[in-house]
Amino acid sequence: MIRPNAAVLAVVGLAMGLGMAGQPSSAQGFPNQPVRLVSPFPGGSGPDVASRVVGERLGAAWKQPVLVDPRPGASGFIAASAVKQAAPTGYDLLVADVGVLSVNPSLFKSLPYAPKTDFVPVGAFYSLSFFIVVGNNSPIHSVKDLIATATSSPGKITYGSNAVGGPLHIGGAQVQALTGTQMVHVPYKDISQLYVAVSTGEVDWALASLGSAGPLLKAGKLRLVALADTPRSAFMPNVPTFEESGGPKGLSVRSWLALMAPKGTPAAVVATINQTLNEVLAQPEVAEKFAAFGFVPYPLAPAALTSLIASESTFYAEMVKRTGASPE
Repeated sequence: MIRPNAAVLAVVGLAMGLGMAGQPSSAQGFPNQPVRLVSPFPGGSGPDVASRVVGERLGAAWKQPVLVDPRPGASGFIAASAVKQAAPTGYDLLVADVGVLSVNPSLFKSLPYAPKTDFVPVGAFYSLSFFIVVGNNSPIHSVKDLIATATSSPGKITYGSNAVGGPLHIGGAQVQALTGTQMVHVPYKDISQLYVAVSTGEVDWALASLGSAGPLLKAGKLRLVALADTPRSAFMPNVPTFEESGGPKGLSVRSWLALMAPKGTPAAVVATINQTLNEVLAQPEVAEKFAAFGFVPYPLAPAALTSLIASESTFYAEMVKRTGASPE
């Protein structure tokens, strides 16, 4: 993640020009025009694909187009700021992950949005767990190997991430804390560059989802060492958990994708969106498409999502403090 400069904030201001509709007093007749899902993720990424899968089926249920509007960049500031300024009608919604909603408030000294006060939780799309991956030629075949190597060579083993202070960085810091080892964090600007670096041995290991590392896994250039969570993954049941592979208890590195509405959106509209969203997530074909990325459908009520964002914010505040993570 990078602290936005004045130029970036100017772009944020220009990004606020979403089409606005008149505010309804209830959910009666909602939706009667296209709905826009504004996303901080680039087109073709896992979250973008998931948003389009869900959007297509929401549109079918509502008989209205549901459009995914990718606005990547500035650690999610552009997309979040745009929806913050949208009319609270339910027609402009924000797709956001744990980084945008629960990490950024602790990572940045100031934000152009406030997750708690600028948005209303609507529902969630999916949850996912991360795996420890190494290059296929790496001598590390288990967490026990990783710990032994890091212990014998303090400060020499490297792990990568795609953003300072992001889930992959914080997750790697958790691995260090739990194992009592000293490793070096190497950030990359692009997630595809990160996994190429792992595959060539430029960095020793990284955390990855099945979607983000999938192409290199299929090509035999990356290898899964362990799941950074419990219990074992239904998608990769033969891969041991961190603990089963020789690590201590307590590691859980997960992420999730949520849907947020501007503050003031009528509760009845939020309830309507949530109900349809959860019905879509129950469709077998949605679960099948999600499985290709290691995503698990994650139907939540708005109140449950509120609690999740709060608990994750507390957790990441402590982790950012402990690791000294900074976007500088």
